[in-house]
Amino acid sequence: KTGGAVSMITGYGAATSSGVFSIRTAYGGTLGVSGNISLTTGKVVNGGSSGMITLRTGSATLGTGGSVSVVVGSGKSSAGGRVAVNAGESTHVTGGAVSIVTGYGRATSSGAFSIRTADAGAGGVSGSLSFTSGTTSKGSSGMITLRTGSATKGTAGSVSVVVGSGKSAAGGRVALSAGESTAKTGGAVSMITGYGAATSS
Repeated sequence: KTGGAVSMITGYGAATSSGVFSIRTAYGGTLGVSGNISLTTGKVVNGGSSGMITLRTGSATLGTGGSVSVVVGSGKSSAGGRVAVNAGESTHVTGGAVSIVTGYGRATSSGAFSIRTADAGAGGVSGSLSFTSGTTSKGSSGMITLRTGSATKGTAGSVSVVVGSGKSAAGGRVALSAGESTAKTGGAVSMITGYGAATSS
């Protein structure tokens, strides 16, 4: 049957807060590095799925639900650490997906989703943002879609492409380039205004 479980729970505070749970490694010595922390589930050899790793904060009845933060340490003489999220590979079927969804607001708005790079230092440039689908040797490569949701009683959201201004140099440019083909017709660029079912397009 199932092997034994390991459970570690902090103390319950009947009048105030429950206890804190902390996992950390010690500082690195003069010539070393600090230790790693690894959370790994076991392998499955003869069928079934491997175990999940779940980071979930508790619900709050009158307050705000707790946050989940992934913060990487800074580097003084070297680059800062990176955050890598890689879905699982599959040898026979589709690889794993990565999904990030903001919180649902039952009475008001859903949460905002923001992707941005940090401001540049005194002698550098700000980081780039790149959205690229993978290449393929057979079939079509993946699409990149920017789409806002529909609105039943209000106005549907806009999609804006706004380029930053330049003070001592030229402002940035907007480039739309369709795909090249070595054997057939190159890709097209199409811009169509919205259809108005009751009035004008």
